[in-house]
Amino acid sequence: MGDNNNIDDDLLLKQFYSEVSEVERDNEVVRILSCFKLNPFEYLNLPFHSSPEEVKKQYRKLSLLVHPDKCKHPQAKEAFGALAKAQQLLLDPQERDYILNQVTAAKEQLRSKRKKQLKKDTASKLKSIVDEGKHEQEFERSDEFQQELKMKVREILTDQEWRRRKMQMRISEEEGRLKKDDEETKEMWKRKREHEEQWEGTRENRIIAFLVGGIS
Repeated sequence: MGDNNNIDDDLLLKQFYSEVSEVERDNEVVRILSCFKLNPFEYLNLPFHSSPEEVKKQYRKLSLLVHPDKCKHPQAKEAFGALAKAQQLLLDPQERDYILNQVTAAKEQLRSKRKKQLKKDTASKLKSIVDEGKHEQEFERSDEFQQELKMKVREILTDQEWRRRKMQMRISEEEGRLKKDDEETKEMWKRKREHEEQWEGTRENRIIAFLVGGIS
């Protein structure tokens, strides 16, 4: 029964998006290509708490909107590929957990910042105590907080990516150094072997020279 519902949904989506204007398709391509590259939730235009099923559903919608066969924008293929990659990342448990861990870290930083602000604002602090944190929960659902969270997640993901790249550079440099050391060691042994072979090759001549020198 579930499969039939999915088929019906897909047919409805295809019918709907067949009527979408070229301008709307172009606008979506521009939106996708302007997204922050390290956050797949942005590409799919989804909140951080979206489930894997919601990810799949949103991908179906947006991929139909910018599909290169339907959209004439010169970068439609690029946008379509970006959506596919975003879905792949968010359906991979390890990648998803990594991103959500950064989201959690961002929330904690924003909550800590807000607590410091509330300490300075006695009225807000008292209100927060009286309503047992409901005011804070409402604030975290606000557009203001969600925008702050989005930017903080960008900041943390950028920092993590920079750390990852620096670590990769160090690993590459170390691998290069080890490779160079290995090549130098091999060259040293090669020269030593050639020297020994050369020495061994002249052994008979040296013996003869020694004997002749001794006799004379």
